[in-house]
Amino acid sequence: MATYSGKPVTVNHPAKEVYTRISDLNSFQERMNALPEEARAQIGDVKFTADSIIINAPGVGEMKFNITQRQPYSLVKLEAENSPVPFAIEMHLEPEGDSSTKVSTNLNVEIPAMLRPLIGGKMQEAADKFSELFTTLFAS
Repeated sequence: MATYSGKPVTVNHPAKEVYTRISDLNSFQERMNALPEEARAQIGDVKFTADSIIINAPGVGEMKFNITQRQPYSLVKLEAENSPVPFAIEMHLEPEGDSSTKVSTNLNVEIPAMLRPLIGGKMQEAADKFSELFTTLFAS
């Protein structure tokens, strides 16, 4: 399994609040809808339900990720549904004082070794974009 780590980002909210919001994804759809068109275009075609994220990725199509693991205040893990290869997203939370949290994302995907050089760059780009999603959605 290959792991692609997004650039860690800091959000100006306590870890408990960040965890509470990402372990119930419903509120993100409302926030997405309220974002300016330019911000939504940067994020791409993403939809949220209480327990899932649905991403329409160019060249890949629609992918649905369901929450499969919750560890209060430190981890939320989502796994792809009906994916041709095992694929998971992990969101690790680490408190940085009382009012901010470092968020690190990992994409874990089963890619044959010979294909990694061909698609590894796109996977890394996806990991970085997923991190950027947090800075946009948690902007004050």
